[in-house]
Amino acid sequence: MMRSITTFDLQYAHRFYKFKGEAQYLHGHTGILTIEVEDSINEGVNMVYPCNEIQKTAWEVLKNFDHSLILREDDPLLPAILKVYEETGIKNGTPENQMKGIAFKTNLATAYPDSRLVVTKETLTVEGMIKIVYDLLKEKLNIVKITFTSGVNAASEEYNTKNDIHRCPLCGISLDKNNSCPKCGYKK
Repeated sequence: MMRSITTFDLQYAHRFYKFKGEAQYLHGHTGILTIEVEDSINEGVNMVYPCNEIQKTAWEVLKNFDHSLILREDDPLLPAILKVYEETGIKNGTPENQMKGIAFKTNLATAYPDSRLVVTKETLTVEGMIKIVYDLLKEKLNIVKITFTSGVNAASEEYNTKNDIHRCPLCGISLDKNNSCPKCGYKK
C-alpha cells in the first residue's frame, strides 16, 4: 500500500471556554491540516488517489473552518455573536461570503456557512479538529492519518482503512453510486 498526502492551510478564530490560561481569550490561528490517504496503486493512472481530488473532496467541508469563528455550543459568546451578526445583517450571509462550504451537522460539530461559524460539542483543540475532520471524511476517503498543527500545538492520529472505494481506471477518483466517474464519465 502507498499513500497520497495532501495539506490544507486554515485560518480561524476560537477560544477555550472555561480554560484557565491564555487560550480562554478569543484568538486566531493558522492551522495546517495534513490528510494521508492509503490504497493500492491504481493501474492506468499510477497513483493512489489524485491529491487534487483529495483536496476537492475534503475542501467541500473544510471551507467551513477557514476564516471562520469556531465556538463550543455552551460558550456564552455564541448568542452574543449571533445577535451582533443579526443586527449587522451578516448572519444569513452577504454577497462577499464566497468561501462557503457545505453545511453539516454531526455529533461533534455543526457548520453554519452563511455565518462563517462552526459550533462544536467540545473545545476545538488540535485533537478535537482531528476528530471532527475524520468524522466528516471517513466515508469519502481511505484516511490512514490526520495531522493538525496550530501555533505550537500539534497532534496526529492513525486509522485502519475499512472502505472499499471503487476508483476510475482512467483518472483515479472515486466512482459515484452508479459506478460512473463524475470527472471523466467512465462507466464500470
